[in-house]
Amino acid sequence: QVQLVESGGGLVQAGGSLRLSCAASGRTFRSYAMGWFRQAPGKEREFVAAITWSYGGTYYADSVKGRFTVSRGDSRNTIYLQMNSLKPEDTAVYHCASRTYSGSVELPEGYEYWGQGTQVTVSS
Repeated sequence: QVQLVESGGGLVQAGGSLRLSCAASGRTFRSYAMGWFRQAPGKEREFVAAITWSYGGTYYADSVKGRFTVSRGDSRNTIYLQMNSLKPEDTAVYHCASRTYSGSVELPEGYEYWGQGTQVTVSS
């Protein structure tokens, strides 16, 4: 069993920054890629960013390019999401997810494991 735990969410003013962390645990944890998705009230879950473990490739939604940075820790079981220049429309619950096999990292269907999420609220 794999567990993903997010942390780092909170309330911030527009233009501010937050750094989210996601720690994975589990004896048989193997991952091709880990990603960040978000879901705002009344909206569908949407892709934010992802990173692959093998070569560190990064992927971003157009809405966050240039503002958010996804990175991985040295331990190979932690990823981060640095969020700068936050906007009120970034308000959502942010989930990290892990997928074992290669494929389109922007699609949530390929991810087997999900964290419970952390709330990010950006005030105007």
